[in-house]
Amino acid sequence: MSDEDTTKEEVKDAAEDAVEEAKEAAAEAKEEVKEAAADAKTDEKSPEVFEAKASDGPEEEKAAQKEEKSELLKKAERLVGEHKGRREREAEQEDLFEKVVHINRCAKVVKGGRRFSFSALVVSGDRDGKVGIGFGKAQEVAECIKKAAESSKKEMQKVNITQNTIPHRVVGEHRGGKVLLRPASPGTGLIAGGGVRAVVEAAGIKDVLAKSLGSNNHANVVKATLDALNQLRTKEEIYGIRGKRVEEKKAL
Repeated sequence: MSDEDTTKEEVKDAAEDAVEEAKEAAAEAKEEVKEAAADAKTDEKSPEVFEAKASDGPEEEKAAQKEEKSELLKKAERLVGEHKGRREREAEQEDLFEKVVHINRCAKVVKGGRRFSFSALVVSGDRDGKVGIGFGKAQEVAECIKKAAESSKKEMQKVNITQNTIPHRVVGEHRGGKVLLRPASPGTGLIAGGGVRAVVEAAGIKDVLAKSLGSNNHANVVKATLDALNQLRTKEEIYGIRGKRVEEKKAL
């Protein structure tokens, strides 16, 4: 026999030995798994395990009950907070200033005669820098005013006021409406009329000079006034945009 044949036979024998060893190891592992399963079954049937499970049951139930109670408490606290917030908002809305700027009557001619509908323009504000306008339509005057008031309360906007007047001169525009607002010295009062006066009064401005320069349409005048108030900027805001600091006034 040549050397190549002997090496082949040796390799074949080694492979057969490895396969037999692997089979024996697998059989031993199966027997170990079976023994472990049998031991686990006997442990489960033992009275000690039963006692441990019985003792764990009530504790788990107690923990679940505690979790349910905590969730219910959280839900109750959330509901109470929402109710308080709703009451506070209602109280704030009751204190708001409301003014009806204009009521329009529209007549629709039908077979039996004329059918009337009404629309109202209302301004609301807290007289402390917040103001909003609302528009409502209904078949009756009281209902359209109510709708407009609710709409104005939802559309409240914050405006900048300094010492009961406005910080600087400003011109507001909306479609055909154009309104000029100028700051005034203390004691001047509201030199304004119509929709302009209603808006500045609701915002809490006490001294201002106003002039309507465009259309006389009530809605456009009111919206132009609100546009003018939204353009107002305080000295601190302008300095912040420019990256400067406001110098403190030194006492004389």
